[in-house]
Amino acid sequence: MDAEWQYQVRINLEDRSAEVARQDPADPAIAPLAAILSKHNATLKCQFDAFAGYVAEAEAHGTENYPLYQWTKDTIENPAKKAKYIKSFTLYVDGDEVYAKDKADALEADLQPLVGGPLVTRMTKHDTNPANNPQPPERYRK
Repeated sequence: MDAEWQYQVRINLEDRSAEVARQDPADPAIAPLAAILSKHNATLKCQFDAFAGYVAEAEAHGTENYPLYQWTKDTIENPAKKAKYIKSFTLYVDGDEVYAKDKADALEADLQPLVGGPLVTRMTKHDTNPANNPQPPERYRK
């Protein structure tokens, strides 16, 4: 029953493109990607930066209210995981982290020609169905 789920598109960028996208998403070096994002009113959010923001917010407001704090902190402090997540971007559409399937499908279709080229190394689409989403390891759950 897909109608009840929302979706999210994520992309991985080539090393240099990821660095550019984090610093200046309007940089001409990533213009083909920026044009597609603009068409869909979509923006990029680096997953590493999102994780680091979550950790900073938790530390500012009390980690006891942030159930994924320790898992997220351990993730961003692990060099191998940092290298992975610094190239991984969540695509927001109309400012939303998750969105209707038709929006995700259209964005995915327009991005597909970039996958495997000099900018985008990988693309995935996720849904909000808990059965399809991995959970943090048991030691991090309260």
